Amino acid sequence: MSDDFRVLDEFLDDAYVGQERLTSADLQRGALAADLPATALTRIDALPEGEYAQDEAAEALRTLP
Repeated sequence: MSDDFRVLDEFLDDAYVGQERLTSADLQRGALAADLPATALTRIDALPEGEYAQDEAAEALRTLP
């Protein structure tokens, strides 16, 4: 599972360049465009709707079942 978190952290680093907050839909679109592995896409798809700062998104992705 640590590889998934590494991929997610790298994705979030790229996604938040120049952005303070992104919506879950923005993150989902970005993850699809980045061609992330299926397990990472599943985690991002499971994010509740809303806006996230990078640290909030990272924490939410880690706490999803």
